[in-house]
Amino acid sequence: MADNQIVIVGGGSTGCTLALLLARLGVASVVAERREEPLFHPAAHVINARSLEIWRQASASLAEKIFALATPFEKLGSIRWCCGLLDPPLGEIDVTSDAELVARLKSYSPFLISHVGQHLLMPVLWAALEREPLVDFRRGTSVERVRETSDGIVVDIQPRLGLSDRVAARYVVAADGANSVLREHAGIGMTGKILARIGSVFFHAPRLFDGDTPTPLLTWIYQPRFCGALIPHANDDYVLMTPYLHRRQAVVRDSAAFWNQTLREVLGTARGFAVHSTNTWTMTSQIAERFRRGRLLLAGDAAHRFPPAGGFGLNSGVQDAQNLAWKMAAVVKGHAHAALLDTYDPERRPVVERFAQQSVRNYFRLDEVTAPLGITNRAMCRATEAVASPPLAWLPDRLLGLACDRATKMQTKRTRMLLAGDARARRLRTQIAALIPGQLEHFVFQGLEFGYTYRGPLIAPESGETPPDQSTIVTYRPTTRPGARLPHASVLHEGRPVSVHDTLCSEGLTLFTASAPQWTAALRKQQHPATLPVMVRDLAAAEPRDQGHLLALFEVGRQGAVLVRPDGHVAWRTTKPAPGGSADLRQFLEQRWLPYWQRTHRKA
Repeated sequence: MADNQIVIVGGGSTGCTLALLLARLGVASVVAERREEPLFHPAAHVINARSLEIWRQASASLAEKIFALATPFEKLGSIRWCCGLLDPPLGEIDVTSDAELVARLKSYSPFLISHVGQHLLMPVLWAALEREPLVDFRRGTSVERVRETSDGIVVDIQPRLGLSDRVAARYVVAADGANSVLREHAGIGMTGKILARIGSVFFHAPRLFDGDTPTPLLTWIYQPRFCGALIPHANDDYVLMTPYLHRRQAVVRDSAAFWNQTLREVLGTARGFAVHSTNTWTMTSQIAERFRRGRLLLAGDAAHRFPPAGGFGLNSGVQDAQNLAWKMAAVVKGHAHAALLDTYDPERRPVVERFAQQSVRNYFRLDEVTAPLGITNRAMCRATEAVASPPLAWLPDRLLGLACDRATKMQTKRTRMLLAGDARARRLRTQIAALIPGQLEHFVFQGLEFGYTYRGPLIAPESGETPPDQSTIVTYRPTTRPGARLPHASVLHEGRPVSVHDTLCSEGLTLFTASAPQWTAALRKQQHPATLPVMVRDLAAAEPRDQGHLLALFEVGRQGAVLVRPDGHVAWRTTKPAPGGSADLRQFLEQRWLPYWQRTHRKA
């Protein structure tokens, strides 16, 4: 067994990201994944630019491979509400047509938010695990037992065929999904509620849309026999999904027959299609009561679940992995106390709570568009709760399933009023069209994609109220305020232009300043603790003409400095020149960071 091992249970996007980031930091890990092959049925499909930045920390080539899978941004279609797929839409939101918005997006990151199905993403991540010498990737395995000892943790990993392997490790990370076995075994509860149950079909349909126009990025369909959403994927593949209430409804009981019939009705009988797979899942908004218990840590869906309204699920798991990786590496290498891992929960919890709040808000805000039809997600949520509770839950499953199928058909029939040619139908369509622009936060959320911030003992408190022009949901305002992600910029490093994030010290702190010689000399005099290395980077724009803009972006002037953590989040900043500013920095590190760091290195 490799020294300083971490066992990661779950080879999804969160587990893979954590293993690859740890490997970049020289830490070996075992990844135990129950599946032999990646799940083919797509789940998440929104990849934030921030996630691509994090994968770039693990490997620049990995990030480029994932980004190459995405539909080119300019070819992304609108978000559309319609009755029939080929009918004129009731209304739409077209983000890509806003040239000013697109220009701003391109200034925020080397990457853009991308549309990549998880079924395409996971083979790339798994291949990266297979190539990495510091990752022991075990497919088709389950973790049967986790036992904490005085100096570590013992994990029993059971292959599908063969004898159980007992692995001694420093820590175990539960990245085993929404139904986490490790979380359950640890007795960590989830707070929140079930919002809906969803059935979906993954299918192939060539030439479904006119090739001369971009395929809609998302289509909400409201017609008398079906209400749901259509999501396009690469190679003429699509996912169609709809809510249901009970496991004995046709969408679950006989999914093949249900979806073949439904696809013929939704796509039109003249259009050919081939079903790849069907699936059901439960939409929840739940967060674990704690993200750490001893040497067990929770990440990704094992720690929090969101509705898909906003695409926060996969991306928040990638952020969890980034927050954990550098801290775990510091602990197992003996640079930091185990207490450093206690900062994971207080930093990540407020972020995921905000994501949960926004995704639930997005989900129920859709009701503004469909309320005139009498079809709402709130009503579906109430019905889901009612079906799972007495007295309805006392009914025989078969009877309740038939009743739910009938109720669903009665509900979708309400959409007939949209199809009429009378004045009432025209007023209704006009009313719905006017409400659709109000859904913008569901699809444009740069303020959350880049603007999420950390608070806690490793972040310097800054006096004064939060400026009124800070990021909102839709709008991102780059800032170096402590806790924020370091703004993206192109800087001169070792004689060539690179992203400022590519210059971060992976195992220490990075100090950015336009007065690098002065700060370097001042820090040498201050004799900062050797266990807290601070790397000074000269803040010089890649193009001299952009130096003024770069200094304005970093908000500390020519003589100040910005201190950044390995994960790219600002820890501290000052506008003071080096002599006085370095004394303040020393005080911050001694009070805030040194309590977590070893004065002499030993392993925890």
